[in-house]
Amino acid sequence: MNPKSLQRGNLSSPAMFLLLGFSSAYRAQVTLCLCFLLIYLVTVLGNLLIVTLVWLDAHLHSPMYFFLGHLSFLDICYSSVTLPKILGDSFSPQKTISFVGCIMQIYFFLCFGGSECMLLAAMAYDRYLAICHPLHYPALMSKKMCHCLVAISWLSGSFSSLIQAFLTARLPFCGSNKIDHLFCEMPFLLKASCSPNAPLNKATLYALAGTIAMGSFLLTLVSYFHIIGAVLQKGAGMQRAFATCTSHLTVVSLFFGTGAVAYLVPHSSGSKEMDEVLALLYSVVTPMLNPIIYSLRNSEVKGAVRKALHRGMLQMSTKGAGITAERPPPSPRQGCGSW
Repeated sequence: MNPKSLQRGNLSSPAMFLLLGFSSAYRAQVTLCLCFLLIYLVTVLGNLLIVTLVWLDAHLHSPMYFFLGHLSFLDICYSSVTLPKILGDSFSPQKTISFVGCIMQIYFFLCFGGSECMLLAAMAYDRYLAICHPLHYPALMSKKMCHCLVAISWLSGSFSSLIQAFLTARLPFCGSNKIDHLFCEMPFLLKASCSPNAPLNKATLYALAGTIAMGSFLLTLVSYFHIIGAVLQKGAGMQRAFATCTSHLTVVSLFFGTGAVAYLVPHSSGSKEMDEVLALLYSVVTPMLNPIIYSLRNSEVKGAVRKALHRGMLQMSTKGAGITAERPPPSPRQGCGSW
């Protein structure tokens, strides 16, 4: 499979004009490649920072941050499915991928995307229990419940994507083997199929994807419906509790909003650039923004970052002065890590 063809044209211009044009195109290609590389580095380092803070800081050992750590790990995996390949193709004259590689890319892209949908719904359910049932929250959101919700998220995404990738791989393909897109994505691969049962296969594939996406979105919507109702009913005392939901609500809006525009809003046949921009938004930009959103809008995460920086500077200064600093006694772990 060749997911992105290199278009070449015949120009009858002078040699200098060709040289200048090639130089300009090369500079634009280098700039675009550096932008993708920067986005990928910010995504990996930002989400890795969240995972590390949740693991090491005792103040973040609660169900909300337990789910956040898994979300950050998912975002690293999600962006790693597409961005390294896009970066590798940036300077390759033949932007090709094997058929098996294309199916594997579809599988992992759908797996991590579906798992993230379910995990966002689990995070919304966690906030619903914390705000609407605060007295029963420790018992309801136990360590076992946290692990079960994470396992369900991973298994549902893996199982659904496995079926979709298997059905896609069994479709017959004929004619051109070019996919006019940045990476292998199911709708663009289905366009190349010439199976007489293609409409039925497409309906099955979209039904599987829609079950995960729409099911998790509806669960998230129901959770926030109850949360907003509780906040309006109990007044100002609940507004501070609702503030813990703003980061998650922003991430949910970005993830589901860009995905809905990409898959549900009809586009014209000549909207290749728009399709690529939307694909980059939900597959590349959103994983990069998630750690930024949680860092800027969450005082506990900002406090953990400040403590980590202070601890690192203190260790560097004590090493430089030849002083051995005593480690403080470990704090009692709370939340999902303590049950």
